[in-house]
Amino acid sequence: MRIIGEQPEHSGAIEALLDVAFGPGRVNKTVYRLRDGVAPIAELCFVALEGDLLQGAIRYWPVTIGSSVPALLLGPVAVAEDRRSEGLGAVLIEHSLARAMELGHHAVLLVGDAPYYCRFGFRHELVRTLSLPGPVDINRFLGLDLAPGAFEGAGGLVGRWGG
Repeated sequence: MRIIGEQPEHSGAIEALLDVAFGPGRVNKTVYRLRDGVAPIAELCFVALEGDLLQGAIRYWPVTIGSSVPALLLGPVAVAEDRRSEGLGAVLIEHSLARAMELGHHAVLLVGDAPYYCRFGFRHELVRTLSLPGPVDINRFLGLDLAPGAFEGAGGLVGRWGG
C-alpha cells in the first residue's frame, strides 16, 4: 500500500469512494457549507493506492474560527468497503496530521465519531466555544491542537476560508 499526494486523476475514484462511504446525500451536510467554493489544501490531501486501485482518501480544507483564526477542517476520510477495519483510515489520519504539523498548522476541526477520533487526540472540550454554520450533532464536533494552546481564546462561528 502506497500513501501519495492526491492527483487530479484520482478525483473520480475519490468521489465514487465517498458516495459509497457516506452516500450521495453527503453534500447536504453542514461541513460541506464550509467546503463549497473552496479548494482543499493540496499538500494535505492523500490517497492510499494498491497498485493503481484507490483504497482510501483523506482531505483537509482551510477554515477560520471567528473571523481570523486559521484552522484545518479534516474530512472526509474514507476507505474502500472491503478494506475497512484494517487500519488504513488510521494510517491516512496519522500521515496527514504529521504533515500538517510539519507545515506549521496549529488547529484541526472535524465532525465525526468521537470514540474513533479520540485516539488521535481529538476532543470535544476544545470546541465548546465554537459553532458551525448549520445543524450538527454537537458530540461529534471535535478539535485537535497540533500546537499547545491552539484553541486558547478561540470562539465563535467556524467559517469558510475567505468568506
